[in-house]
Amino acid sequence: MVFIRKRKIKNNMPTINKQNLPATQKYLPISEIRDDLVILKDGTLRKVLIVSSINFALKNEDEQKAIISGYVQFLNTLEAPIQIVIQSRKLDIKEYLEKLRKLAKVQTNELLKIQTTEYTNYIEQLVDLAQIMEKKFFIIVPYSPFSKKQRKSFFSRFQDVISPGRVIKLKEDKFRKYQEELERSASIVASGLTSIGLKVVPLDTQSLIELYYQMYNPARGNQKILGEMEKLRVEQISI
Repeated sequence: MVFIRKRKIKNNMPTINKQNLPATQKYLPISEIRDDLVILKDGTLRKVLIVSSINFALKNEDEQKAIISGYVQFLNTLEAPIQIVIQSRKLDIKEYLEKLRKLAKVQTNELLKIQTTEYTNYIEQLVDLAQIMEKKFFIIVPYSPFSKKQRKSFFSRFQDVISPGRVIKLKEDKFRKYQEELERSASIVASGLTSIGLKVVPLDTQSLIELYYQMYNPARGNQKILGEMEKLRVEQISI
């Protein structure tokens, strides 16, 4: 009989202390969300508008020409670049289905109760099998208080890489001034889009938080209950 002695192989790989790892939030470009605005870590601001859509194909020729002409005029009124974002997500009708199930339970007519239940099951299977998607359209209006001469140097950008949690925190008086100018720009954009038949609604603080959370957490964004945003802190410097 041959005895084989097991030898313990030492792992020379360095151990990683998870407590020393920086939080994911430090690598996000967002410093904070407040007063219906998004403040980035470089001190610039963003205003987000949600915009309705138009079924252009169903319009007659004159209406299509009017829409195109209005859109050209809208582009000519822009004072700064804007960002157009289209978000496509699977249609979520859980709340609607839950209302139907509650309605079926309290239904006194047995036939209507059966029909409501069958309709609920049909809609649920249809959305699941057909993979029905919903699209949302957003316009992001930026504002930068810095000129080209004030852009970050190579050393500053390198500091951002090795210290991603360091951000610029605007002083209150400067923030209010920048907010007023950004609101003016956003109002011009909204007015131009409204003139071609689109509905424009600016997102408030809570809507912005939910939007960005769902964007960075697409798998569980709709199920996760958000915590208090005041508990999220990063290193800040004032300018």
